[in-house]
Amino acid sequence: MSSVVDEGDLTGKANIRNAALRLFAERGHDAVTMREIAAAAGVSPALVVHHFGSKDGLRAAVDGYARQAFDSLFAMDEQEVVEALTGDSWMSIAEMFARAFPPGSPLPAYLRRLLLTNDPAGAALFGRWFTQTRELLDSLTERGATRPGEDPAVRAAFLLVNDLALLLLRNHVAAAIGVDPLTPEGMARWAKEVTAVYQHGAFASQEEQS
Repeated sequence: MSSVVDEGDLTGKANIRNAALRLFAERGHDAVTMREIAAAAGVSPALVVHHFGSKDGLRAAVDGYARQAFDSLFAMDEQEVVEALTGDSWMSIAEMFARAFPPGSPLPAYLRRLLLTNDPAGAALFGRWFTQTRELLDSLTERGATRPGEDPAVRAAFLLVNDLALLLLRNHVAAAIGVDPLTPEGMARWAKEVTAVYQHGAFASQEEQS
């Protein structure tokens, strides 16, 4: 999968948007001023206003850019998804992020802030992703690629939350296992164990224990 972030998109307007994205990811929307964004982008505050009108306009542009980048991760052909989820090279949402966003990209950190601060943009993203995950599981179940569950809504939410937790707790996981889980080495370790749990379960049955 190629990067969904065009690091070469360095027009004046895109440069300002990218600077705002990094500052928003680090400190949150409310803590960042237009003057700081202009300084980070190497332009005048007047140019920021010229392109985006206001801080709210700039935030809307950043949210739209991030939403497009995040949603593109789900724009996979269904057969590709089946192979990714059921084959030996199982791939989670977290791994899609690791592959799609270049090292140092602020987008994962921006998503983390959106989801953990009850931001409406984060709530909207989660809602869409839940719906897409539910529809995907229903389709995979019909094809026999996944086992049916008694509560499809809970199952979809569980799978989505389980993957997003790796992004939200990235630094804590890295400290616990000794490697950043979104690096190739960390993702290889993570995917191998998660694949085993998803395909074979984590707990022994009573028959296996006897």
